[in-house]
Amino acid sequence: MSTTTEQAVVTPPPVRCTKILIDNEWRDAVSGKTFTTINPATEEPIAEVAEGDEEDINLAVQAARRAFEEGPWSRMDARDRGRLLNRLADLIEENFDELAALETLDNGKPIRDSRTADVPLTIDCLRYYAGWADKIHGDTIPVRGKYFTYTRREPVGVVGQIIPWNFPMLMVAWKWGPALAAGCTVVMKPAEQTPLTCLRMGELAIEAGFPPGVINIVPGFGPTAGAALVRHPDVDKIAFTGEYTTAQIIMREAAPTLKRLSFELGGKSPNIVFADADLDAAVAGAEFGLFFNQGQCCCAGSRLFVEDSIHDEFVQRVVERARSRRLGNPFDPNTTQGPQVDKAQFDKIMSYIEKGREEGATCLTGGKRFGDRGYFIEPTVFDDVTDEMAIAKDEIFGPVMQILRFKDIDEVIRRANQTFYGLAAAVWTRDVTKAHRIANSVRAGTVWVNCYDVFDAAAPFGGFKMSGIGRELGEEGLKLYTEVKTVTMSLE
Repeated sequence: MSTTTEQAVVTPPPVRCTKILIDNEWRDAVSGKTFTTINPATEEPIAEVAEGDEEDINLAVQAARRAFEEGPWSRMDARDRGRLLNRLADLIEENFDELAALETLDNGKPIRDSRTADVPLTIDCLRYYAGWADKIHGDTIPVRGKYFTYTRREPVGVVGQIIPWNFPMLMVAWKWGPALAAGCTVVMKPAEQTPLTCLRMGELAIEAGFPPGVINIVPGFGPTAGAALVRHPDVDKIAFTGEYTTAQIIMREAAPTLKRLSFELGGKSPNIVFADADLDAAVAGAEFGLFFNQGQCCCAGSRLFVEDSIHDEFVQRVVERARSRRLGNPFDPNTTQGPQVDKAQFDKIMSYIEKGREEGATCLTGGKRFGDRGYFIEPTVFDDVTDEMAIAKDEIFGPVMQILRFKDIDEVIRRANQTFYGLAAAVWTRDVTKAHRIANSVRAGTVWVNCYDVFDAAAPFGGFKMSGIGRELGEEGLKLYTEVKTVTMSLE
């Protein structure tokens, strides 16, 4: 929604870091290659970034292995690891405005979102895991016989981390926080569309005092840098956030080395509105749950189930809200929707809008490009959507809302679960019994009740079925980066 008070447009920041980070040193790619990162709001180049490939990955993994086994990181007290994470969070806070603007420049998201969501949540996540660093411990176990048995939680080792482009800074924090708190070392490949904030955070990590080799960043492309990281025999674990089709490739490529794997993947999340809901809250939640971040959220409420008796009123109100969204310059604090991240994503979304029309859904608003420059798409709402339509089954990852009618709770539970995804869901109702039944019955890793997209670093997040393996955030997130060792000592 547009604001009543106009604010000054923010100036894009200078780009400081465009090279590969290995062993706390900035390097060109071994091949000398670079690639161009594009401003999605203008379609103009931002910077040339070093393009890493297998040779650069090899150097980064060697540095991470040395730091893990021989360097000060392996001998550092856990509390000191936590202190470094806190110092990194402090430096991000000190450079808050620059990082928010850099995120908006590279990704295209509105500056208001970078300021109120991405950067604050990044800081909070790092501080949360800083507090965990000296609290990772095992158990003593009573066993038969004269033995003393205990377990240790030890770092899994060198971790390859591959992150997406929709929340570049926050995904760095989700990956670095638990890995570094647990004592692992990291080789990260940021998305080629959005490498700039990750690289700047690497520079801040050096300033914070992280030893050489602990954090390494290799920008590049999936088939080259990403594949080399997955196949590398000296990488102990891969943590990936992205599409399930890429995760399937990673599983196959990682099989020869039996790497530990964790995946946070996509979704086609049901957002269920009952007739007894607070309609004001449900309409606002439906808009936010779908259109936030230009619809580029893995947990977007993209299947909006509305009970028959309130359907017409609800649709009218949600369409009004969609039409009132303010598109334009993402550096304008009054903008509420920016461009899609790149042309490929723009083209994919537009193709799904066309499929929706072809398959008989009714486009009530939007459905077209906005403006003549940048990858902007009008907020789009489809009604008369049925379960078998492509727009109701596939993850569109854009500002395209699908509205489906339902009659009763049994029907909506069955239909909500008719998907191979299982990342998130939501229910809007004043009836606590309905709320708990939906929460218990829908196969999803997160269920929101009378809210949407509520995240906290302490709350685990991840998916059922093909929406992933493992959970990020919270204490569960630490388990992805540790191995359990059992020690048994004779008492005779």
